[in-house]
Amino acid sequence: MNQPYFIVVLAHSLHGRLRRIHIPHTVIYSVLGLAILGCFSLFGFISSYARMAWKVANYNSLRQEVDSLRNRYDALQKTNNQTNQDLATLQLFANEISVAYGLKRKLEGPTEISMEGRLVPTVSESLEEYNFLKSANFSRFQRRSPAALLGNVRPNLWPLDGRLLSYFGQRDDPFSTGRAFHPGVDISAGVGTPVKSTADGVVLYAEYAGAYGKLLVVDHGRGVQTYYAHLSRFDVIAGQEVRRGSVIAHSGATGRVTAPHLHYEVRLGGSPVNPYPFLRTAAAQSARRDFPF
Repeated sequence: MNQPYFIVVLAHSLHGRLRRIHIPHTVIYSVLGLAILGCFSLFGFISSYARMAWKVANYNSLRQEVDSLRNRYDALQKTNNQTNQDLATLQLFANEISVAYGLKRKLEGPTEISMEGRLVPTVSESLEEYNFLKSANFSRFQRRSPAALLGNVRPNLWPLDGRLLSYFGQRDDPFSTGRAFHPGVDISAGVGTPVKSTADGVVLYAEYAGAYGKLLVVDHGRGVQTYYAHLSRFDVIAGQEVRRGSVIAHSGATGRVTAPHLHYEVRLGGSPVNPYPFLRTAAAQSARRDFPF
């Protein structure tokens, strides 16, 4: 059976001989197919090599980015350490100011103030306290004992206008599933509401106190003290004399809270007592003033 073929003629340059070679079409097509397959293979090899080179370049870029982030983290860590050192220096300086002016900064009495949690003030709060101490006019503060204050030393005033959110005594702990003793009352108040001293006295403590947040304690003499917790700002400092009804701080949500409010306590001889009878007396007196008939 005859099949189409190509004829290749070879001529010798010296002898002049001619030689014919018959090449079938199938051979030609096979060679062309192998050439095309080789081209595809070469293209695939080049593509794989280019893709691998791109991945290597991308890996090197990611490695450089990781090194850069690590350097930034180290720099932030150094900045954080420096900030902690600055805060410690500010706190030490504040204590030195208190000692230099004879101000009483440490709380004498209950030790459970800082036992409800290790909550510390922020950098801005520490700077705020430092600036307040720095700008205070200490010459107007007189160091007199509460017993020397012949005035209203019975805490029979509401520290602010609000409704009672939580009462004194055993209650369901909002932070656990059990019950816990609540040493005071919680009064509703938005952040920044002025808080008044409920009686004449001397500020005994005005600092951050763990779960109490910003805590202010006023000593009224004869073993009577009032506590004002979760404050946002102090308007007085330890050692300052305050009068009944004067603004001493502003309410807030510092410390261990679920919402802004004022935690208020009355303590006799260092032990918390129910503040409600004092608040009820204050409410009755206010009602008699409003309706004298």
